[in-house]
Amino acid sequence: MTRTFVTEDLTVRYGGLTALHGVSITVEPGEFAGLIGPNGAGKTTFIDAVTGFTPATGRVTLGDVAMLPLPAHRRVGAGLSRTFQNLELFEDLTVRENVLVATERSHWWSPVAEFVRPVSSRLSEVVEEVLDLVGLAGHVDAYPPDLSLSARKLVSVARALAGRPSVLLLDEPAAGLDSDASLALGEQLRRVAASGVSVLLVDHDMDLVLRTCERINVLDFGKLIASGPTAQVREDPAVVAAYLGHADDAEAIA
Repeated sequence: MTRTFVTEDLTVRYGGLTALHGVSITVEPGEFAGLIGPNGAGKTTFIDAVTGFTPATGRVTLGDVAMLPLPAHRRVGAGLSRTFQNLELFEDLTVRENVLVATERSHWWSPVAEFVRPVSSRLSEVVEEVLDLVGLAGHVDAYPPDLSLSARKLVSVARALAGRPSVLLLDEPAAGLDSDASLALGEQLRRVAASGVSVLLVDHDMDLVLRTCERINVLDFGKLIASGPTAQVREDPAVVAAYLGHADDAEAIA
């Protein structure tokens, strides 16, 4: 199911500190969007807020479903999924098993139960589909420690896709990758968006963001300072000014 993802006046406060100031963005069905900003701009706070990992005010909707009243696990069930900077893979489980544990959420014991009874053909198909989508079809029986960092990150993406989300939020998926591996990751992520899943990418790798995202949203000190098509945002004076003092990023945007 394809649905529009919208935040309106999203605000996060920690005591006297306002980490997000009324942030409003829209990600259309199947769109590949980016969320960027200097260190401390509020990017991960945004993801934490919309996925239920930190309290927030305002509105977050996926289609006609209001997300903020729901606990984190209900938001996943409603179609909102994410990755974490810490991959949190099970190193003693195969790639296939790592993805399988994310396919059943109705009871806390369900993932364990799947390993003591035959896995249903439906779940097997879901696992095979998402692993093929992210380019890991040939690594289903491998263990995470035996994979490259790039491949391990794709396992994390596959696990987030296992619940068939409408929107996938990616928190720094290219962290630690060299430029070639980062661009290869971007190509796999474009396949995800092309499959109909809306993607919101948060990353410091400006080359990755500029090459892969159709639209970009820019945060600075918790405020949204720009939003629009990639070519337009990269030339926005406010965006260039936000990156002054960050030579590599400023050069990438300019």
